[in-house]
Amino acid sequence: MYIYDEYDHKMLEERIIQYRDQTQRYLDGKLSDEQFLPLRLQNGLYIQRLAPMIRVAVPYGLLSSTQLRKLASIARDYDKGYAHLSTRQNIQYNWPKLEQVPDLLAELAEVSMHAIQTSGNCIRNTTTDQFAGSAKNEIEDSRPWCEIIRQWSTFHPEFAYLPRKFKIAVCGTEIDQAATQVHDIGLYLLKNDQGEIGFKVLVGGGLGRTPLIGQVICEYLPWQHLLTYLDAIMRVYNMEGRRDNKYKARIKILVKELGIDAFREKVEAQWQFSKGNQATLTEAEVNRCKSFFSTPDFEQLPDEDEVINAALQSDLLFKNWVDRNVAPHKQAGYCIVTLCIKDIGAAPGDVTDRQMEFVADLAERYSFSELRVTHEQNLTLADVRIKDLYEIYKACKTESLATPYLGLLNDIVCCPGGDFCSLANAKSIPIAEAIQRRFNDFDRLNNIGDITLNISGCMNACGHHHVGNIGIIGVDKKGAEFYQVALGGDAGREAKLAKILGPSFSQEEIPDVIEKIIQIYLDERQHNEKFIDAYERLGMEPFKEKVYAKAD
Repeated sequence: MYIYDEYDHKMLEERIIQYRDQTQRYLDGKLSDEQFLPLRLQNGLYIQRLAPMIRVAVPYGLLSSTQLRKLASIARDYDKGYAHLSTRQNIQYNWPKLEQVPDLLAELAEVSMHAIQTSGNCIRNTTTDQFAGSAKNEIEDSRPWCEIIRQWSTFHPEFAYLPRKFKIAVCGTEIDQAATQVHDIGLYLLKNDQGEIGFKVLVGGGLGRTPLIGQVICEYLPWQHLLTYLDAIMRVYNMEGRRDNKYKARIKILVKELGIDAFREKVEAQWQFSKGNQATLTEAEVNRCKSFFSTPDFEQLPDEDEVINAALQSDLLFKNWVDRNVAPHKQAGYCIVTLCIKDIGAAPGDVTDRQMEFVADLAERYSFSELRVTHEQNLTLADVRIKDLYEIYKACKTESLATPYLGLLNDIVCCPGGDFCSLANAKSIPIAEAIQRRFNDFDRLNNIGDITLNISGCMNACGHHHVGNIGIIGVDKKGAEFYQVALGGDAGREAKLAKILGPSFSQEEIPDVIEKIIQIYLDERQHNEKFIDAYERLGMEPFKEKVYAKAD
């Protein structure tokens, strides 16, 4: 992973001193709420329903075990003993005290972490696939390219005050686990006919009040021009994006109103000013960033292990866990392990200080001291020896981290909702728990198969409900909390936006509604057809008819 240099550390030190003074002036009444707002947002601090919330940047989801230990320590000392994994691969704390935030930031800096550009109208944390660098059928490791974008975008003076927040995702794997097409800019790594690396560039994707799938603006961009082309896109957006209405300020609205062809023409015209300038990437610069992601010191191992094969035969629960939570690795004798942070009774994505320290131990012992935060609010150990799987599984059972739910109905993606967020219309966490309790049988979950269920407490869509196979969104109905259900969303290579099923439901009705939707799928599916494929074939009507049918 990228290692901070002397300049990085000095910058963070000066930034914290500056923010400490700003915080004290605010607490002393020398800065108004309005004056303090942009200052705290530049340092990742929100004011939520019950307390401040600080969002910690985890570039492209990659963490060292040392960093995770520090995050656990901060959870104990500045929060209530837990942190929250976000859908943008970041870490959030929901209970820090305002006056202690500068101290919290100072502790983050000790392990080369910060909260810069995790909020506000700037380029946010660049995200990618959690299997990057390890995936069996990877086109190219996306992490060095994410690092290049991170270094380009951090403190970029031209893009510090954009019309609205801006998000970039990079995908170098065949299966897209980065929700690339619903970002302001989505980048797919690819190779041309000559085997040269480049990017397929999408622009204008996003969720929220106006969900849109990104459109292709460039089919093949040579890698040398990555930053100059991004510069051109950002300049067009900065100059022409709406600033009079925050609900129409995202780049997706500009692209939609202009049309992709007209927007492309503007970008091409702007690109002529930057194409070939000092931001043009060189092989030396790319190799510098690639050097931070060198191949681990893998052992030469067989693809199978006799002890593990025996355990798979004798321990059914272990086999279930391996089948669901373990993915193939490009290195023989290794695999990718994802720990599902979705135990019933705990909010999806919430991880305790004890669990964080435990996973840090696992990473040090079994995965070269590194781990990743996933878009689905789980944790991944990307470089695990197959022969260590049973030991890892048995250890995880002691910390409620051996649930074999990955990719199943109970692997719910969920925002903090009305329990924490001041923007939410309704609570999300109780809905997730009610569904998990209703579907609390592995055999039943496994029979249902691969399916995504995403929950957001409002139209801001932090739970990515628009791209869940089943999406649930909290709505306000004359001061009461209700929920709309949507079907047919998908965040993968064939991205689709879910469509609203019909009128909203009360909190108490939601488990029954999900039960009916699942039963229609089970009754109508063909062979091993996944839910999303069955929905595409059947359409909305059978589900709507069943859910809204009046009881006899």
